[in-house]
Amino acid sequence: MQKLRLRYAKRGRLRFTSHRDIARTFERALRRAGVPMAYSQGFSPHPKVSWVGAAPTGVASEAEYVEVSVVDRVDPDALRTVLDAVLPPGLDVLEVVQSAGGTLPERIEASAWRVELPGVSPEELTEAVTALMAAESVQVERLTKDGKKIVDVRPAIVSAEVGPAAGAHSSDAGHDARDLSQPCGILMTVVRQTTPTVRPDDVLSALRVVADLVPPVPAKATRMAQGRLDDEGGLVDPLALDRAAEV
Repeated sequence: MQKLRLRYAKRGRLRFTSHRDIARTFERALRRAGVPMAYSQGFSPHPKVSWVGAAPTGVASEAEYVEVSVVDRVDPDALRTVLDAVLPPGLDVLEVVQSAGGTLPERIEASAWRVELPGVSPEELTEAVTALMAAESVQVERLTKDGKKIVDVRPAIVSAEVGPAAGAHSSDAGHDARDLSQPCGILMTVVRQTTPTVRPDDVLSALRVVADLVPPVPAKATRMAQGRLDDEGGLVDPLALDRAAEV
C-alpha cells in the first residue's frame, strides 16, 4: 500500500461549498480518474481518504491537505495531472508527494491567513491591528449550535500585520472581482489551530472589540499556508520532509 499526500486549493465560488460536499467531489474524482484506491474493511468499505484541518465554509484556501492510500504504486505527478483534470474549476490539485512516514496532522499547528477588507483603509486597519496585538486578552462572542459562547481569541494569534494593497492578483487569482477604486485593507495573520478553533471571522470580531473596526461589506479570507511554527513565527511546509525523501 502506498500513501500519497495532496495539497489543493479551494478558490472562487467553491469556497462556499461545505467540506462534506468537497469530500464527496474528491471521492467521485478519484473514481473517475481510475485511481487504485485502498478500502477499509467491514460491512461498508470506504476509500482510505484522510482530511487534515479543512477550511471553514465560505473561506478560500491555497493550502488544503488530504491523504489517500492506494493498493498499486502511483506516480505522484501523474496523479496530480489526472485528478486535477476531473475536478471542477476552483478545486485545484497543486502538489502530490509520497508519504515519507509520520502523520501529517502533527506537522500542522498554525495557519497563515490573508483577509481582504473592502472599504477599510490601510491606515484604519493598521490602528486596529496595533490595538489587537497590544492586548493580552480579547474575548469575542461566537454563536454555536449550543448557543452563544465567549472565546478569548488573543492567545491563538501569533502575528498580525497589514499587507500590501490588493491588486489584480488578489481574490484568488482573479476568480472574484472587486472595485479597485475603493480602499481595501489587507490583513495578514498567523493563527494557531487551537481548541476551540479560532477562525478568521473571530479575528475580525476581535478587531471590532479593540478598535470598533467594522468593514462595510463582508471580508474575504484566504488560507495561504499551514504548518508548524518556526522560531521566527513563520510556518514550515508540512510536505517538506516528504519532498526531501524523494530526492
